[in-house]
Amino acid sequence: MSSFPNVGKTIRKRKRDELRNPDDVDGYTSILELESQIRASRRHYNKLVTLMNLCWSQDSHVDNEESTLAVVAVCRTFCRLIAAGSLSRNHDTSHNEGVVVQWLDDRYNDYKEMLLKALSRDDTSNQSTALTLIMRLFKEEATYLRKSDETLWRSGTFAKALKTLIDAGPSAAVQDEFMQNYFQEYDDVRFHTFAQLGTHASLRDSENSLANVLSMLATVKYVPETPDDLKRSFIKSPSQPHQEFYSLSAHRKQAQDAWLAVLRQPLNKQQRKSILGMMSHRIVPWFSRVELLMDFLTDSFDEGGSTGLMALSGLFHLIQRKNLDYPRFYHKLYSMLDYDLMHSKHRSRFFRLLETFLSSTHLPAALVASFIKRLSRLALNSPPAAIVVIVPLIYNLLKSHPMCTFMIHRVARVPCTNVSGDKFQMEELDPLKTHAIESSLWEIRTLQDHYHPNVATIAKIISHQFTKQAYNLDDFLDHSYESMLQVELSKDTKKRPEIEYAIPKRIFAEHEPSSGQEDNIMVKLFSFA
Repeated sequence: MSSFPNVGKTIRKRKRDELRNPDDVDGYTSILELESQIRASRRHYNKLVTLMNLCWSQDSHVDNEESTLAVVAVCRTFCRLIAAGSLSRNHDTSHNEGVVVQWLDDRYNDYKEMLLKALSRDDTSNQSTALTLIMRLFKEEATYLRKSDETLWRSGTFAKALKTLIDAGPSAAVQDEFMQNYFQEYDDVRFHTFAQLGTHASLRDSENSLANVLSMLATVKYVPETPDDLKRSFIKSPSQPHQEFYSLSAHRKQAQDAWLAVLRQPLNKQQRKSILGMMSHRIVPWFSRVELLMDFLTDSFDEGGSTGLMALSGLFHLIQRKNLDYPRFYHKLYSMLDYDLMHSKHRSRFFRLLETFLSSTHLPAALVASFIKRLSRLALNSPPAAIVVIVPLIYNLLKSHPMCTFMIHRVARVPCTNVSGDKFQMEELDPLKTHAIESSLWEIRTLQDHYHPNVATIAKIISHQFTKQAYNLDDFLDHSYESMLQVELSKDTKKRPEIEYAIPKRIFAEHEPSSGQEDNIMVKLFSFA
């Protein structure tokens, strides 16, 4: 029987305090005496009620140290009773003995109910203590009461504690403690927790249940890869050395079923994004049948916007590896190219994936040309951080699809400032009907006169010979306004910039007639009240 290290430390501290001030330890001494008397003789079992009355109050959220010590003392007492078989019946148990066992069992259930209520409160310190004691009692039950796995894990003490964590919405601290100290540490706890998380996600017993289930599943970082990785067990059961959780396939199936139960629920936008964000590294490794994620990914992709962007990676994995049939994939991908994307925080991920999607040499030139032309048009109104990615991407696409290079050399029949004569149809969402292959990349030529020197410089690569095999987009994806500004500020100034000689005193108001100064263009174009 394992010890209680924190309580032992408190006992030593109390003994030191007793030597200094004996009047302060009367409550503590009575707790120890009650525990000792119950342990010494069955005649003192009734004093168990007295000891339990010293425990945490059912109605109070603030409990003193003596109450906590009483709670721990009761736990030690029940652990000894369980180990001694005092809570077990058999065919030889007499009627009087059965009455005693039933009475102890009722008190034991009352005590567990008190711990579960403490687990659902907002007092973090009591929650942590309650969780530790519940898991300690559960371990004693599993070791000595010889219950089946169904009763032990699915409907007993462990199931009630897990349900409290999920439904009551306790503090994140106690959930993290359970996930770190038990769920991720022990394979049998993880196996049976997966089974119950899926059930609770489907039932949605409380308002917080689905959110808490998702939060708990999201903390799982370690995925066993071989049967040798399943070695740590919270419950030592020598009578059943080959339990189900030791099977790698069974372990993954429980996790897979738990995630599928969550994915089938009506998720809000934030929850869907959270799942898509960890899809590749925390969810897919658990799935032995990745194609089961198809419906969730296609529905997310069809939503468009930032949700559709985040679904791209998993969806393309299914198309490439599992032969998923999504015939209008490139049509949907093309429709996602809009001005909002240029300002999205997921822009870098999208461009990285877009290069992969368009790298196949079997794609029609008309389709690739539509992507190139649409990117060029969007670049005219994009922030500099997006343009410095678009131009190298277009360069790489032209290198891998030489049939599209005619768009560079074709001379526009209209001035660059007028798009009325451009055959490209920006509003057409079918990339095979935009007539982009008949247009030119005059937009890139326009960018060569961009106000930002870095943008103007990188736009000129289209006008040079294509001697470079390809650009690495990772060198451009992390740029932002801040990073580009820092680069400019860190440059050594070889020549002082020219500045206006006379600084105007007024910008939004007319000058005095006698001043002889000409009004600012802002005054001429606008009327300021």
